[in-house]
Amino acid sequence: MKEIPAFAGMTVFDSTMIEIGRTIISRDVFEKKFVCDLLKCKGACCVEGDSGAPLTQEEAKIIERDYPKFKKYLPEKHQEVIEDQGFSMIDDDGDLVTPLVNKKQCAYTFYDEKGILKCGIEKAFFEGEITFRKPVSCHLFPIRITEYKRFDAVNYEELDICKPGVACGEALQVPLYKFLKEPLIRKYGENWYKELKIAAGYLEEKQD
Repeated sequence: MKEIPAFAGMTVFDSTMIEIGRTIISRDVFEKKFVCDLLKCKGACCVEGDSGAPLTQEEAKIIERDYPKFKKYLPEKHQEVIEDQGFSMIDDDGDLVTPLVNKKQCAYTFYDEKGILKCGIEKAFFEGEITFRKPVSCHLFPIRITEYKRFDAVNYEELDICKPGVACGEALQVPLYKFLKEPLIRKYGENWYKELKIAAGYLEEKQD
């Protein structure tokens, strides 16, 4: 792999990835266009898949603490599942995740009047009732972060359910890393994101 000299604490490889600090970022994060289109996807990311949303230990504790404040936004069946399974659970891969209803839908979700699946935690956040918005794994989607001992792999997860988001992003010409600016800063901080933008500018120059 040919390496381009590092600058601003960053190394750019002229293959498929960029290294910033302890993160290794797929070039898809820079090059793919994406903007969520909830009116078309209906929040499918909260119901598709075979496991709940990944959680940190700290997030699991916060959700348990805040549950009395956002419980009212959840369907009764979801409340029963949470009270039966717990506020978090270990999936088949050994990861800490949110509980599921019927082994499919995140228990912390509800359908709004437009038939869009929404997050009850985020609803309480926007209502000013709690300060925790939602798990960072949800906030970052469709970016997925895999944490290893020496580095974090930051990748774009391309799924059929997100095709409306791809189409919307391409129409608006919004790169994935710009659409997910807020959660990326939440995860890694302002300085890290500034270096991410420097890397993006470098890659754009290479393409010209």
